[in-house]
Amino acid sequence: MADGPDLSVPPSDDGPRFRRGRLLVAGPQLLDPNFFRTVVLMLEHSEEGALGLVLNRPTTLRVRDAVPEPLSSLTAEDEVIHSGGPVQPEAVILLADYLMPEEASTLVVHTVGIVDPRTPEEGLPTMLRRARAFGGYAGWGAGQLEGEIAEGAWIDVEAEPDDVFATDHDGLWRRVVARKGGAFALIALMPDDPALN
Repeated sequence: MADGPDLSVPPSDDGPRFRRGRLLVAGPQLLDPNFFRTVVLMLEHSEEGALGLVLNRPTTLRVRDAVPEPLSSLTAEDEVIHSGGPVQPEAVILLADYLMPEEASTLVVHTVGIVDPRTPEEGLPTMLRRARAFGGYAGWGAGQLEGEIAEGAWIDVEAEPDDVFATDHDGLWRRVVARKGGAFALIALMPDDPALN
C-alpha cells in the first residue's frame, strides 16, 4: 500500500463545549450506517445529553401525506419528510426560516427555529420564508457525544441557515466539510469508499 496523506479526522476538542446550533459532520471513519456521511444540526446539547437532526437524508414520503394541516401546508407542495435520525422516526419536527425570529418557539441557527405546533395557524404562513419536516432525531446520552467527538468521529462546523434547506443532499456533506478549510478540504474530496483512494 502506497503511503499517502493521512485523511483521518484527528481526535479533536475544538469548538465550543456544547454545540447547540452547530453542525456535526460525520468523519470518514464513522461507518455506522445511521450516520455515514451525515450532516447533523444540533438542536440541544448539555450535560444531560444531546439531540440533533440529520439534514441530508430525504425519504420518499411526502409531507402532505404524513403531516396534518396546517403544518403540512407550510412546506412546498412536493416536499418530502427528511429522516432526522433513528430515534422515534414517527415523531415529526418542523424547522422553519422565520421572517420574525422572535416568533420561533426555539431558535437554532440565526433565523431558523423549531415550529411550535400550537402556534395559531392563521399566523404561521406569514411568519416563515421556508420550512422542512424531519421524522425522528439523533440522540446521545450524557457524555456520549463528547466521547465520539474526542475520538474524531464528528467534525464540528459552524451552521448556516441554507444548510437546513439544502436540496443537493449528496453534496451537502462535501460542501460543509470543505467549508471547514485547511486539511478538511482534502477530506471533502475522499470517495465514499476510502479503499478507492
